Amino acid sequence: MGTTVFWIAIAIVVLAIVLIKMGVQTVPQGRQYTVERFGRYTRTLTPGLGIIIPFLDRIGARLSMMEQVLDVPSQDVITRDNAMVRVDGVVFFQIVDAPKAAYEVNNLEWAILNLTMTNIRTVMGSMDLDELLSKRDEINAQLLSVVDDATNPWGVKVTRIEIKDITPPKDLVDSMARQMKAERDKRASILTAEGARQAAILEAEGEKQAAVLEAEGRKEAAFRDAEARERLAEAEARATAMVSKAIAQGDVNAINYFVALKYVEALQTIGSAENQKLVLMPLEASGVIGAIGGIAELAKEAMEKKSKPDVEGQA
Repeated sequence: MGTTVFWIAIAIVVLAIVLIKMGVQTVPQGRQYTVERFGRYTRTLTPGLGIIIPFLDRIGARLSMMEQVLDVPSQDVITRDNAMVRVDGVVFFQIVDAPKAAYEVNNLEWAILNLTMTNIRTVMGSMDLDELLSKRDEINAQLLSVVDDATNPWGVKVTRIEIKDITPPKDLVDSMARQMKAERDKRASILTAEGARQAAILEAEGEKQAAVLEAEGRKEAAFRDAEARERLAEAEARATAMVSKAIAQGDVNAINYFVALKYVEALQTIGSAENQKLVLMPLEASGVIGAIGGIAELAKEAMEKKSKPDVEGQA
């Protein structure tokens, strides 16, 4: 009798342990469990300690609420201009409503993957190849908008869709390389021509500036020559007036000055003639010296007359 009671007690303890183990559920952080009673969803267990009724309730789906990543496999896409390219990408999504993710769609990840691949073909097939290669951000934005709207009833938030690689066929890549080379050669030719044009313009500007400066120099030189001739003429006029006055007063030295001046000018003309090789002519050295002496006397008298009024003014 005592042994029977002992085994019954042990059985009750074991049953209690099993019931406790079945009824107490520990949910990790970042996950949620759905609870079903007789196969019908009743509630959701959040991270922490959860209690269910053994044999009546059971855990239906264990879902990760963290952001997840799906690789989109490569697929061929035909663009609007009939170019075939190979495309792959990645999808980032997060479950925001556990019951919907568990019961609104079967095999959630597979559904998101197929939906993304279908919309990649739709969006990229409506664009030309040049747009496809240059507008990745626009493609990503369109895909995100379409796929996120489609997965919203499933309790899923698609956060990002990124196109990783767009691979055109080899012959198309070669054609694009030739086109790029031709475009670069064209730009190089344009830059070379523009440089030559600028150089020609600068050279012409330099020649123009040099011509202007040269003309300015000639103008200034002519002005200086005219000014010098004017001053020489004034000096000759003053000298002539002085000599004429001396002649009027009966000064013989003034006459000698004029004779010597004309004499020297005649000798200069004869000596500078190109058809004269040798000139023999008598020279009266005393006459020339006398004329020079007359010039000296005239200059002396002029200096005395100039200094006399200065002395009288000081007195």
